[in-house]
Amino acid sequence: MGRDRTNWCQPIATLHFIKSTMPHLTLEYTDSLPQFNAGETLAALNKSLVASGHFDEIDIKSRAIRLTTYLVGTSTDSHAFIHAKLAILSGRSIQIRQALSESLLHALQASSSKYTDTHLQICVEVQEIERETYSKSTSPNTAKEET
Repeated sequence: MGRDRTNWCQPIATLHFIKSTMPHLTLEYTDSLPQFNAGETLAALNKSLVASGHFDEIDIKSRAIRLTTYLVGTSTDSHAFIHAKLAILSGRSIQIRQALSESLLHALQASSSKYTDTHLQICVEVQEIERETYSKSTSPNTAKEET
């Protein structure tokens, strides 16, 4: 009559399905910042996240997107922005999320301090992803150790 569903969803043998601490970091910046070094900035942001103690280094996934089509307000003057969006699993307090936001903002300010002649807006947002609906898969480390 009733089907046994205790083993109805088994992971593929070579993959491990886990819930992770995340996070995902997306950095957007306007192309009006020609000397902006996205790689160095991502490294600084990732170090900030590791230093927070809330994330394992290996779980931080960051990416940078250079925007070529954008508008700040209605002016075509030299305006620019850098926007970081941190997506983390739900459950952390507002104080922790505020501290993460402030830490990332400080790292972004340090990375962009040379832009003194451009109206530059720097912002950070922290978004929560429902823990119950987030899924992640990682393949095992297949690198062979040197002997």
